[in-house]
Amino acid sequence: MQTELTGASDRRSYLLSISIIGILFFIFGFVTWLNGTLIPFLKIACELSNLQAYFVTFAFYISYLVMAPPSSWVLHKIGFKNGMAAGLAVMAIGSLIFIPAAYTRTFELFLMGLFVQGSGLALLQTASNPYITIIGPRESAAKRIAIMGICNKIAGVISPIILGALILHGANELVESVETLTGSDKIALLDNLARRVIMPYIVMAIVLFILAFMIRYAHLPEVDTDKEEVTTGSNQTKKTAWYQFPHLIMGFFALFFYVGVEVMAGDTIALYGKSMGISLDQSRYFTSLTLISMVIGYIIGIITIPRFIKQDKALAVSAVLGVIFTLAAIFTHGFTSVVFIALLGLANAMMWPSIWPLAIADLGKFTKAGSALLVMGIAGGAVVPLIYGSLVDVIGDQQSYWIMVPLYFFILYYALKGHKIRK
Repeated sequence: MQTELTGASDRRSYLLSISIIGILFFIFGFVTWLNGTLIPFLKIACELSNLQAYFVTFAFYISYLVMAPPSSWVLHKIGFKNGMAAGLAVMAIGSLIFIPAAYTRTFELFLMGLFVQGSGLALLQTASNPYITIIGPRESAAKRIAIMGICNKIAGVISPIILGALILHGANELVESVETLTGSDKIALLDNLARRVIMPYIVMAIVLFILAFMIRYAHLPEVDTDKEEVTTGSNQTKKTAWYQFPHLIMGFFALFFYVGVEVMAGDTIALYGKSMGISLDQSRYFTSLTLISMVIGYIIGIITIPRFIKQDKALAVSAVLGVIFTLAAIFTHGFTSVVFIALLGLANAMMWPSIWPLAIADLGKFTKAGSALLVMGIAGGAVVPLIYGSLVDVIGDQQSYWIMVPLYFFILYYALKGHKIRK
């Protein structure tokens, strides 16, 4: 009887932990995929070039590269649960920076707010991703991460619609007015436009502070990986996770490239749609199309992994689809081309859930350090879209998507061979 009660209690604790982490992944998605709306918004409000506009993604994602190593140190000191709470609080502070940025219409302050938000997310992701991987059987880790991905991408579907309705309503008229007005009238219009973000980000900050308090006092089991041993023979003497685990290092690059192409599919599609002759009033919602296709991909992953297909095979299929959809987008035109960019969400969906467990497999006590390294790979979302933005001004929006093809091929290599290399 006692065993049954203990088993039921463990199951309730497991389900509670999964639910709480699911809420956190919802927050990841809501905040992260606002960038797809902020890029065209700030391009208008701060009068930016294409390259300057994509510094929105650069400021947000480069924080992962800068803050992931300190995040690992913080987690060693305060643990996974307190680390999640701290990450939420830092994100709230980043949201509040948008208030002075909007009042002064200072692009650099907007970038600072995005960097601080990304820093909080770096800490949050460094804690939550290994947590959801370790908390259950490793062979079904991709399935659990896929469930988290659905929470993430459903939030991503919702957030551009909400923020777009609040700050980009009447977008076509705004663009026309900005082009025709001059002097003080133009400045007043742009100042009023910039201030549309104030209330949404105040609400966001309040919600994040409340969630930080709730996570801090939630009954989440603490997982201690510091005492675990590395499980593969020759790796038991390893002293660090940074350079002596080839599958981890290549996993970092695979994740770096994956995040780059994922962010491009979600955050460039609005301006790409506009370049295809679609009005901004319509194209501002295209990020949601990409994320809907990602949700479909996650559902397919949950059903098929590991019952019908292994994690590495799912990653290989995803990479091949990425190449096919990218080429289709390049060689078609108009709304059809935009649809293929949105379908990249389907190709990308199972990449994160598959790469992560393959990369941290057999790390044992180095799991936190390995997790921090992988989180640094999220900086791909800073670098790749910025390269794309610089190419747009030279060769155009559509041809610039060629940069995605070799990135998908590297991910394919990692799926087929790279993740198996242990020496």
